[in-house]
Amino acid sequence: MAPSLLERAQGGDDDAFGELVAPYRAELHLHCYRMLGSLVDADDVLQDTMITAWKSIAGFRGQSSLRTWLYRIATNRCLNAIRDAKRRPPPVPAPPFSPPRPSGAFEATWLQPYPDAWLKQPADPHARLDAGEAIRLAFVAALQCLVPRQGAALLLYDVLGFSLSEVAAMLDATPTAVKGLLQRARAALQRDPQLSPGHRAVPGSSTADDEVARRFAEAYSADDVGALVALLTDDAWLAMPPAPHLYQGTDAIAGFLRASAAGRAGQHLALVPTRANGQHGFVCFLGAAGDPRARPSGVIVLDIAAGRITGITRFLEPTLVKTFPPWGA
Repeated sequence: MAPSLLERAQGGDDDAFGELVAPYRAELHLHCYRMLGSLVDADDVLQDTMITAWKSIAGFRGQSSLRTWLYRIATNRCLNAIRDAKRRPPPVPAPPFSPPRPSGAFEATWLQPYPDAWLKQPADPHARLDAGEAIRLAFVAALQCLVPRQGAALLLYDVLGFSLSEVAAMLDATPTAVKGLLQRARAALQRDPQLSPGHRAVPGSSTADDEVARRFAEAYSADDVGALVALLTDDAWLAMPPAPHLYQGTDAIAGFLRASAAGRAGQHLALVPTRANGQHGFVCFLGAAGDPRARPSGVIVLDIAAGRITGITRFLEPTLVKTFPPWGA
């Protein structure tokens, strides 16, 4: 009888190992992203996970499913990365103008958006949290502010649907300890205003939300601050990772946008629609989109609820543009 794929992988066949783990790579990458909040860090930790799994596959005895075994490795590699300070906030960019005083601080300055084109994982039938909510940018940002083991427990149990005993084994904890981690994580998330029901984006954007996004792009590209502010809720916010500044409320956002427009001295930003974290987004160029002289200028992701914009996350890293294809491309 021919050896199975697992037996071949355990015998040192790297092609067999690659085929064995291939069905799980995309969902493991998403799990690492949720834990770390960064595409770059998720790439690094997923690679570390695969190396560890390759070195350890000979000792896999099937006491859990292969998927559960891989998630245990990935989760602990993420926790190690956080504990060992491998996840370092990127340098704060120096704005080319004098910005107004921010309303507050944005803590997860390493946060990056996740392309919808990479979201291939179907909803887990055992998950306790809606799949759309579980990838939303505000949820990922909130996870970064949790104690790491609390965030890990919440992701494994509420988002991925692993059993309490499975989560306990993954975290080398007792089921009672995991219940405590879950209780504290849920309580912390409930206190986050960006995760309140009134601020939740609806998965599968409506035609009305499409129109709001279109009007936002039109106003933003024209530096029409008045038209843009008209699309916002009164308590909307603007964050700009990796900068730590947070602008809360329409007056604060308007003040920043006017200063930004003045600092560009007549140069406008072109916005090309894309999708990130299940939300409307745009890749940004300083200059006309498609003009070879235009410079990449990051990515914008919108939080839209009930036909109004509740949040704008303006990612300033120019290199993110190449990760996000135009929507429908």
